Amino acid sequence: MFWSAALAADSTPRPTTLDDAQESATNAAGWVEENWSTWLNVGLRIALILVIAFVARHLVRRAITKLIERMNRTAQAVDGTALGGLLVNVERRRQRSAAIGSVLRSVASFMIMGSAGLMILSALKINLAPLLASAGVAGVAIGFGARNLVTDFLSGVFMILEDQYGVGDSIDAGVASGEVIEVGLRVTKLRGDNGEIWYVRNGEVKRIGNLSQGWATANVDVQVRADEDLDRVRAIITQVGVEMAKDEPWNERLWEPVEVLGLDAVYLDSMVVRVSARTMPGKALGVERELRWRIKKALEAAGIRLVGHPPEAALETAAGDPAAGMSAPSVLANPDSPQSQAASSIPPPAPAAAQPPVQK
Repeated sequence: MFWSAALAADSTPRPTTLDDAQESATNAAGWVEENWSTWLNVGLRIALILVIAFVARHLVRRAITKLIERMNRTAQAVDGTALGGLLVNVERRRQRSAAIGSVLRSVASFMIMGSAGLMILSALKINLAPLLASAGVAGVAIGFGARNLVTDFLSGVFMILEDQYGVGDSIDAGVASGEVIEVGLRVTKLRGDNGEIWYVRNGEVKRIGNLSQGWATANVDVQVRADEDLDRVRAIITQVGVEMAKDEPWNERLWEPVEVLGLDAVYLDSMVVRVSARTMPGKALGVERELRWRIKKALEAAGIRLVGHPPEAALETAAGDPAAGMSAPSVLANPDSPQSQAASSIPPPAPAAAQPPVQK
């Protein structure tokens, strides 16, 4: 009982005197006075780092935006001309520029703000070695886990930067083919021939055949009778090409004069004349249809008839010997022939006759 009362008396808080409070205030003021310059220095460094980072980020992003706008103005200046056909249309150039600008702005922001964050941590006297080591290990783990995503992203970046294809192009990507309707950093959307939409991962594309860049070739086969005058046919087709090159809009879609290459095939009752023309990319099919239309009308007006493909299968069947598929008669079919008797199986031996028992 005595010890409990003593412990209770010792645990009661002692009244704080004025001298103790003054001493505590003096110590706190001295500590603040000793460290305020350090705090002010660190705060000013952090503020300066943030200001420089935001200003640099704004200037870099603005420079990238100006560059993209200049690229779009250049594309608009040549759109609708023959030079514009050699390059790309405005919509494709705009989307490609927007994608490149988005990637560049994201990379610039990440690098600038990341560097600013590391500098702020260094100003706060924080050891960055464990943090960088942990970030490296986490980066390796994420890289192994999301390697397909990283592959798709990097492939998409290089496809856009190298201008391998764009919106409106007809491409063959190996896994799918069709018209490009959207180009992304991870997935490319294609519109197939039957209207279906293909989502192709950029990392899965091993080869790309672009049918809409540079120039295209329109090829037309004209089949006439074998007794027609070839010089007259050539003259008529050449005149059709000259007249077509003067009309709208074929004067811009035809980049070279229509050329008669010569005979592509000769049959018993007909011959095929090959006609070719270099056109604007993506316009070869329309040029072929118009060229066939004009050539047919011109040849009919000149009294030259077009013929269809010869019935090659029927000709081959008629020319062949009907008995060619029948095998020659074999001597083995006659059972009385020596060959048939020699090839006959050996008969089994006759069973031995029973002998009478021997009597003793």
